[in-house]
Amino acid sequence: MTKIRMNTELRNKLFNKIKDVFENEDTQEREAYLQARESVDHHYKYASELAKQVVERAYPTEDVATLRHFKKKYGNPCDVVAKDKCFYFAHNEDLDDDGDTKETKSHFDFGLFGNLCGSEYGHEDGKKFAVAYFREDLKALDCNPDIFAQQSDNKDNPHKTKHVDACMKALGYNGNSYSSRDNDTGMAKTFNDQYYLDVIGTSYCRSRAIACTKDEYEQFEAWRIAKGNLVTKHQTWIDTIQKQCDQLKIGLKAYRYLSEGIELATELGIQVD
Repeated sequence: MTKIRMNTELRNKLFNKIKDVFENEDTQEREAYLQARESVDHHYKYASELAKQVVERAYPTEDVATLRHFKKKYGNPCDVVAKDKCFYFAHNEDLDDDGDTKETKSHFDFGLFGNLCGSEYGHEDGKKFAVAYFREDLKALDCNPDIFAQQSDNKDNPHKTKHVDACMKALGYNGNSYSSRDNDTGMAKTFNDQYYLDVIGTSYCRSRAIACTKDEYEQFEAWRIAKGNLVTKHQTWIDTIQKQCDQLKIGLKAYRYLSEGIELATELGIQVD
């Protein structure tokens, strides 16, 4: 029987099947990633409930209702209530070098693409969190949610841009973290809608600092750290898969016949059609 020679198409088919095994293998790195995502859910629940308490303490619901009544009655001059999902929280319980109280504040964005470093401006880390959090959903849509991790050592390039753009489109990213809620779509809208709260005054969070206690502030920081930890654990897990894939490519390239690749797949418990 004539042996079938390897070609690019056959190598790619085998590579993708074996890569799927690597991704679904129970490893310490994969488990750490899954636990980090569970931790994010826990911290999001606690931090969002705490944010509601802090925001409603600053802007009581009865005041919000009164102002909405005035808006209906008098129109735009009384349009001072807005929905927001990002807030500057601040406390005055720290001391400076002279022993005087000082304000400690930071920007906390509960949106899917919210910055992870306390800046009010968008950053790639927010996108990295989004793809790590919705990894399975994006895979099901034939997107590559691991693209940031796979390209962590590379500058922007057409390959990276193509897959990042596809992920952002699938998630419903509108490119502007300050856009109105009506601009959110898909997964982003479903995620973000959970965290909008009523605030009084300008809709721009940079112009207001909402008072909280030091303990509350530290809880918000713990939530943001949990988001960053998910990004880190995702990166670590994908790094291990990349190393396996690099070795796999070398091995498949050395094979001359399809039977050699099938033998390798069989050893890994993979059924090749």
